[in-house]
Amino acid sequence: MPLSDRGLNLADGLFETVLVEGGRPQLLAQHLQRWRRGAEVLGLAPPPPLERLAALAFGAIERSGIVCGALRLNWSRGDGGRGLQPSSGPARFWLQLSAARPEFSAVSVLVSRLERRNASSVLSGCKTFAYGPSVLARLEAQRAGQQEALLESTAGGLCCGTAANLLVRHPRGWWTPALASGCLPGVMRARALELGLVQEAPAPIEVCQLRYGALLINSLGCRPIRALAGELLPIWPEPEHLWRGLLAEA
Repeated sequence: MPLSDRGLNLADGLFETVLVEGGRPQLLAQHLQRWRRGAEVLGLAPPPPLERLAALAFGAIERSGIVCGALRLNWSRGDGGRGLQPSSGPARFWLQLSAARPEFSAVSVLVSRLERRNASSVLSGCKTFAYGPSVLARLEAQRAGQQEALLESTAGGLCCGTAANLLVRHPRGWWTPALASGCLPGVMRARALELGLVQEAPAPIEVCQLRYGALLINSLGCRPIRALAGELLPIWPEPEHLWRGLLAEA
């Protein structure tokens, strides 16, 4: 990548992380739909079409021999000079394929005191390259002997994990924070809502509501929260069953 790329210098771009299982990218059309919405928000040209992406993905899978992994699709504004003003040059696409397996093991978490999700920023709804706040919150958790951090919303209540949507168990099913909280519109979150397995919470989710159990879900797994700041929580017993059901119904 050229050193003048705005994705490298300014985090001015978007990415999608797509599960590869059995040598096939999963939910590629759904990822592309979110990618296009993000490009519109950022004023970027539309990303490559589905047919082109599928051909490139299968080519990468065949050449690498990786049949189970994470496929990262990157879309930057392209080259730019010094400063913030975008150039009129073309956008830049590249992909990366890494071996990986879906994660379903339980994690211990804390609520970050360093970072919060910005409920008032339109960028919170886009999967941009700018993951500094998530990196910092994850480091905060690890330094405290935990594995993951939950982020609160500037609008109040819990919002998400550093790289996953939050699902919280309540007596009648599952809740997830509303998009107005600033959480990313995750692909698996959307699938769960479409299938009626999850509802958007009618009010901000507070820490005390995790007492019935909670999950962190994304395209690469579904992990129960086993402890919050050292306090044990009930572990939902079949996270993989729930997660695979979302793939199977697509």
